[in-house]
Amino acid sequence: MTNLQRLLLEIKGIDLDQNELAVYLAENDLNPHDEYNPASATNKRNIYKTALSILESIGNNPSLMKVYKLDDMTVTDFHENLINRIDQLERKIRQMKTDEQEQQGNVFMLFIS
Repeated sequence: MTNLQRLLLEIKGIDLDQNELAVYLAENDLNPHDEYNPASATNKRNIYKTALSILESIGNNPSLMKVYKLDDMTVTDFHENLINRIDQLERKIRQMKTDEQEQQGNVFMLFIS
């Protein structure tokens, strides 16, 4: 599985051109055609950061924030759900470690002489 295929799993239902997705991946230090490494915390974190960038771009589209009515049903929750998903991803990314942080371990030195 490539980084591009892994990103597509993360953003199911969002249709973007392959070239646009490649730009988003490149902005987050990923090559779209490189093999996805699930054991790499940095790789996984960068996939989530790319998905977050895509959602933020969608959130910047004012035409998607309108109120739609379909057969006496109002569709207004899109923006609220999008913001909730963006918040979830931001929280998840902050809590994730990179490969370097995992190698360092959880050592905390309170007193230094």
